[in-house]
Amino acid sequence: MITNSVLKVSFPGDLVFGNGVLKQLFDYIGEQNHKSIAILTIDPLLGELEQYIGSLKTQGVNVFVDTSIVREPSFKDVLQVIDKYMDKSIEVVLGIGGGSVLDVAKVVAAQLGNNQPLEAIVGNGLLKGRSIPLICVPTTSGTGSEVSPNAIFIDDENQKKGVISPFLVPDKVYIDPELTLGLPPAITASTGLDALTHCLEAFTNKFAQPFIDIFAYEGIRLIAENIREAVQNGGNKEARYHVAMGSMLGGLCLGPVNTAAVHALSYPLGSMFNLAHGLSNALLLPYVMEFNYTSNPKKYAQVAIALGCQRLSSDEETAKSGIEKIKSMIKGCGIPARLRDVDVPESAIEEMAHDAMKIERLLVNNPREVKFEDAVNIFKAAY
Repeated sequence: MITNSVLKVSFPGDLVFGNGVLKQLFDYIGEQNHKSIAILTIDPLLGELEQYIGSLKTQGVNVFVDTSIVREPSFKDVLQVIDKYMDKSIEVVLGIGGGSVLDVAKVVAAQLGNNQPLEAIVGNGLLKGRSIPLICVPTTSGTGSEVSPNAIFIDDENQKKGVISPFLVPDKVYIDPELTLGLPPAITASTGLDALTHCLEAFTNKFAQPFIDIFAYEGIRLIAENIREAVQNGGNKEARYHVAMGSMLGGLCLGPVNTAAVHALSYPLGSMFNLAHGLSNALLLPYVMEFNYTSNPKKYAQVAIALGCQRLSSDEETAKSGIEKIKSMIKGCGIPARLRDVDVPESAIEEMAHDAMKIERLLVNNPREVKFEDAVNIFKAAY
């Protein structure tokens, strides 16, 4: 019962959202009199950041820029970045990039002032604190990492593991939708559908919270209304703005409620076949919905309405129309819709299901219990 549950919220200290706010961020940094800053980002952004970095250097700030972070980073990758800056007296960590960059930046900021070994903080609530200020700026509209307490990496056994702690929530977040204007259609689609999945899994979660439902429902609505336009006309600032807002709302769901079976089943696709996280979620989302909707037809009917569907004769029929809307949305975004379309071999399904069942921290959130044979059947349906 909802009355027996506890809502715990850890939101960023300051959150600034709007077109052009990147300049405000660097104006703020320039006023803080920091002596050294680590900026974790990606090569394509260096041109845009050059003027800001140059300005900081003229003020006497030691600026260390790292563009080494790969997609789906491992714990070894994180350690390499930490080691680079351990003796640099870093006073603030700034992450500007997609989810992988932000996840690494969050843990680097935590570990530079922390005597816990990295392996000791893997899990939920094990990180004891963070003393280095952390600022995050997303350049995709998808992961929500900039506002969440989560950081996900691949371990030595090729399994995705999370560092989850309120100390990973940034002190300041600047979300500038204009930074997403240059994203290719495929990345816009996969990251946007990742954000949609965050909202949808939070809203239908076994441990859903009315307060978080407000964010989740509006996130579903905003992304559903704008994702196709953002994909097909990447220069449309209004569509980009609304998808970025929906992504942020999805990220705000990730601490208090979190995701469920879609994410749990998507993890093996990333670790085994190096598929992008958002694409992995999109491939599985409608088939997990088909498995789940009978557990709470009323909630899934509300999802369908948020997606833009009409209310039909029953919650069940309305919910099913929402699933078809998701399939249509994926097709309209022009990304692969089936596991076979991304060269995942059918022979790998049982191994994927076995690995997915290890993600108990997410499976426990699912509105319907997922057993091994259920995971196998969902993968088969998605094939």
